[in-house]
Amino acid sequence: MHWMLSGIGQTLARYLERPEEGYEPFTPSDPEALRAALKPGDVLLVEGNSHISGVIKYLTQSTWSHAALYVGPIGERTAADGEPLVLVEAVLGQGVVGAPLSKYQRYHTRICRPIGLTDDDCARVCTYAAERIGFDYDVKNIFDLMRYLFPLPVPQRWRRRMMALGSGHPTRIICSALIAQAFENVCYPILPKVSRAESEAARRDILEIRHSSLYAPRDFDISPYFALVKPTVEKGFDYRCMAWAHLPHTHEPVPETAAPSVATAH
Repeated sequence: MHWMLSGIGQTLARYLERPEEGYEPFTPSDPEALRAALKPGDVLLVEGNSHISGVIKYLTQSTWSHAALYVGPIGERTAADGEPLVLVEAVLGQGVVGAPLSKYQRYHTRICRPIGLTDDDCARVCTYAAERIGFDYDVKNIFDLMRYLFPLPVPQRWRRRMMALGSGHPTRIICSALIAQAFENVCYPILPKVSRAESEAARRDILEIRHSSLYAPRDFDISPYFALVKPTVEKGFDYRCMAWAHLPHTHEPVPETAAPSVATAH
């Protein structure tokens, strides 16, 4: 019976991971700027283009449908073309894998950086995730996967619970849960501790989110403990160097040390 459920789960997983036709990122990342900005311990959020991505974005009311942890080169592991594997992620139907950064170079992405994480704890976070490469992605619960086939309108109070995939088996984890567990391993928070909320229902929902199985990619974006890093800004952005289609690009940027000239009235 188990092999039958796994087979059906794999079939559903392949369908849900199939790309939507006509996807074009609104603001694709600058690959070189992204590569230069990333540091170990950073969470890379991705605007995916698969069937399941659209449902996750709806349920979380967010741009982000996937999360990967940047750990730097994973030993000597490389992709088929020789590019180093630097991301750890849980992929539907594949499990926990290492991936090259180029995998997401045409996608809209965001970097979320844990604030004040010590070097030792950062190394522990990255090691925790990397050691789980080869773990299964949870496809055991067919009913959990089937809910993503029918993205019907869902009341807001139920959407978070719709994200709770899985059998709870420790080697069967989803993308956000993997990263949440890595940070929980060093007691680093993602969402704040709740002392009060507008209602008991809201407080209960927030407390439930603190369980690793209920984290979504969006939670790293809204967390007060993660800084948003914009590669273009980190690279050094000068609006005066931009070339606009309707204007000639005829001037050089003004040196930072140059004093502005002041006209003297006579």
